[in-house]
Amino acid sequence: HSTHLRRTHLHSCPPLGLESLRVLDSQLRSSSDKRYGLGAHRGRLNIQSGLYDGDFYDGGWCAGHEDKEQWLEIDARRLTNFTGVITQGLNSIWTYDWVTSYKVQVSNDSRAWQPCRNGSREAVFPGNKDPETPVLNLLPAPVVARYIRINPQTWFPNGTICLRAEILGCPVPDPNNIYYWPSDPIPTDELDFRHHNYDEMRKLMRRVSQECPDITRVYSIGRSYLGLKMYVMEISDHPGRHEVGEPEFRYVAGMHGNEVLGRELLLNLMEYLCREYRRGNPRVVRLVTETRIHLLPSMNPDGYETAYKLGSELAGWAMGRWTYEGIDLNHNFADLNTALWDAEDNDLVPDQFPNHYIPIPEYYTFANATVSPVAPPQ
Repeated sequence: HSTHLRRTHLHSCPPLGLESLRVLDSQLRSSSDKRYGLGAHRGRLNIQSGLYDGDFYDGGWCAGHEDKEQWLEIDARRLTNFTGVITQGLNSIWTYDWVTSYKVQVSNDSRAWQPCRNGSREAVFPGNKDPETPVLNLLPAPVVARYIRINPQTWFPNGTICLRAEILGCPVPDPNNIYYWPSDPIPTDELDFRHHNYDEMRKLMRRVSQECPDITRVYSIGRSYLGLKMYVMEISDHPGRHEVGEPEFRYVAGMHGNEVLGRELLLNLMEYLCREYRRGNPRVVRLVTETRIHLLPSMNPDGYETAYKLGSELAGWAMGRWTYEGIDLNHNFADLNTALWDAEDNDLVPDQFPNHYIPIPEYYTFANATVSPVAPPQ
């Protein structure tokens, strides 16, 4: 029962915002740093390393000494009900470093510190087993304080003390306004710019279609492995009709299910085109009347839902990237260019080979086919 209560409490206390950058660099301190590019400001969940040897910044905080007195400190700037800690190891292409166990300490003034206890004993939390998989530890009981420290106790034997972190906690009401906490900015953009899961995505597309029924049509190109429809928004002055000579354009997003920016930009593009067309924006009116536009915001809905259910704090970089069957759609498109150019070289276009519509080759439809730009089987 107590475990259930703690999990319920977790859902009501969101991340403070190390990953999202709501927590500023100035709110992060550490006992020591290996170098500035591995300082406390780099100890953010899911932060990435540089790609090249000698890059100044790397993917995490690393202590300058190897002992049990090292710590990463977060200043919440006001009294906060801390409920949990999420950690990862260092993201690096050169080394393997992660913390295997740690303690948690809290303070109201950053001078007097109290350990997080499990009953009468000081709690020691299990850390990571690899660099990337996030590990969540709920505190035995929520603790109210302003500051919190992660104090590594053990680390990967062949590495050193390095970690990335996120803190879970709820701000405590402060009627006297003793502590400064910047309020969330109020959005002024009319577009619905936020993460949309599958159901919310469908609702947005339906709403846009209802706002602009004369220029929109929602259709599906099929279902995913788990049965989720892959919806497309068509925007045109004659939706549903192929007009000879009118160019058709398609944007596809969400091939990697856990990469959400393209998905949200296409949803916003639907809203924008609809509203600007109704306002008479000349550029948008010309696009809609002279082009047939197709927007597919989520080509891998199974992957998105997998990552969405865990949340960015617990989903590693690969969670939801591929389809449910493990296929990377970004590298799995039919290579129709080769077929077209071969036909061009042999003077088969357009009498024997069309240049406006190329059917998917039969060998791409085999049950065990994985599409790649290679020659068809002989």
